[in-house]
Amino acid sequence: MLFYYIRHGEPIYSPDQLTPHGEKQAEALSERLIKTGLDKIYASTSTRAIQTSMPTCRKLGMEPELLDFANEHHAWMDFSVPKADGSGDHWAFHDDKYIDLFTSPEIRALGDRWYDHPAFENTNFKKGLERVYDAADGFFASLGYVHDRYTGRYKCVEPNDKRVALFAHQGFGLLFLSCLLDIPYPQISTRFDMCHTGITLIQFRTYTNPEYCIPRVLSLSDSAHLMEKDIPSDYVRY
Repeated sequence: MLFYYIRHGEPIYSPDQLTPHGEKQAEALSERLIKTGLDKIYASTSTRAIQTSMPTCRKLGMEPELLDFANEHHAWMDFSVPKADGSGDHWAFHDDKYIDLFTSPEIRALGDRWYDHPAFENTNFKKGLERVYDAADGFFASLGYVHDRYTGRYKCVEPNDKRVALFAHQGFGLLFLSCLLDIPYPQISTRFDMCHTGITLIQFRTYTNPEYCIPRVLSLSDSAHLMEKDIPSDYVRY
C-alpha cells in the first residue's frame, strides 16, 4: 500500500476555508494525483481539508470519506499552550519553553514515555497522544495493517497495492506521523514540517517476513506540483 498524507492548502482559519491561493495549490495538487490515481480518499472534517481534496475527487469521480479524529481542533485542544507574552495560545512545538524540553537529554531518554516527565503533568499531552494513537491504529487496521506497538511493525492482515490519501493538517499530522512511524512526538514535532498541499508518501511493504511490514517514508512534504506550476509554496517564492 502507498499512503499519501497531504496537508491542506493555504487557509483562512476563521472562517475555516481556503484562500484563492490555497485553491490554486489544491488544483495543482489534483493534477499531480490523477496521474497515479487513488483508490481511496479520506479527509479531515475541517472545511479547509475537504476543499483541498475536492479538485482531486472531482477529477477521479470519487467522494472523500470524512474522519473526525483527523480534525485539527482536537489536536489543538491537547497540544496548544499559552504564549509567554499572554497574547493567546500556539502549538507547543512553536514555544521556546517546550522546544527546550522536547530536545533535552532527559526527555529524549524517556523515549516513547516522554510524556511521563513531571514537566508535562499539567498538560493534555499524554491523553491527546493516546487518542490519536488509538484512532490511527484503528484506521490502518481498516486498511489491512494492524499495528504492533511493541515492535513498531504492522501485521499484514490484508496486504494490498492500493493508493490511499488522507487530506488533513500540520499540527495533527505531526502527531499522526509520530504514531504511524513510532517516532517520539518531541523528535517529530521539532525536526519535521509540512508545507501547504505537501505530500508525505509512505510505503507499506513486506520484506523478508511477509507477515509484517515497516512503513517507510519515501518523501516528506513534497511540493513539486507547486514548483511545476510556478505557484509559491510556504518556503519557495517566485
